[in-house]
Amino acid sequence: MTHAMLPFADHSLSRRLERAEGYACAQFAESRRRLFPNSGVDWIECAGAYAVFDGVDSPITQTFGLGLFEQLTPEILDKIERFFRDHKAPVFHEVSPHVGVDALNLLCGRNYRPIEISNVLYRLAEPPANEPQSDIKVHAINSNEAGLWSDVNMRGWTHEHPELRDFISQIGTIASAREGSVCFLAEIDAQPGAAGVLCLHEGVALFGGATTVPELRRQGLQAALLHERMRYAVEHGCDIAMMVTLPGSDSQRNAERKGFRIAYTRTKWQLRSEP
Repeated sequence: MTHAMLPFADHSLSRRLERAEGYACAQFAESRRRLFPNSGVDWIECAGAYAVFDGVDSPITQTFGLGLFEQLTPEILDKIERFFRDHKAPVFHEVSPHVGVDALNLLCGRNYRPIEISNVLYRLAEPPANEPQSDIKVHAINSNEAGLWSDVNMRGWTHEHPELRDFISQIGTIASAREGSVCFLAEIDAQPGAAGVLCLHEGVALFGGATTVPELRRQGLQAALLHERMRYAVEHGCDIAMMVTLPGSDSQRNAERKGFRIAYTRTKWQLRSEP
């Protein structure tokens, strides 16, 4: 693979990538609503952006694609803010730099403040060149394995992020039932040790957070998970793979080693008070 083969990291690409992540989060909320009808989750599409309410404390309660599909206006923000206010939730927006300075100025003028920065990385979706080591097996789970997958996922993530325990406790059941989403489990010597997610939308394969239980790290499970998910993405018609990481993190370093490159750095904004 050469970088010259990649699509240019422009406004059009940002639309594709943000739409894929927004769709994945909206479908996660939709899956939770089907499985838990009293959960109160909801989502809307407004001016091309997805606004998702998955619970007051859920990390996917926010918007995706704001200002990318239509020029951001006070009226658009009024509608989205009302959506979150009706659910008694804080207002968060993941904002691509391709929205332009005018949109960012509008957010500042309405008392939004930046609270997080992330890198969106991408590469061509291509068949893996090498086979993973023979003692590691990776497969897409079936519905009967949702509990096992969730347990591995829980053990991996909460080791460093105990604050995510409530969110992750149900994620296996919900993610495995989500439209356009596949959960993968990696085993070494028949011992389940790593979990990952792949979300597909209009040719974009979103490589969701993958994690390994502490006692089985640095044994090749993450590489095998990436290999199998990439193979699956190609077989299902994807031409672009994406993932999101914290800037300068181990996740970003590992992604770049696997051929991903930074498309852009985006900012998460929070409404501090009523405008």
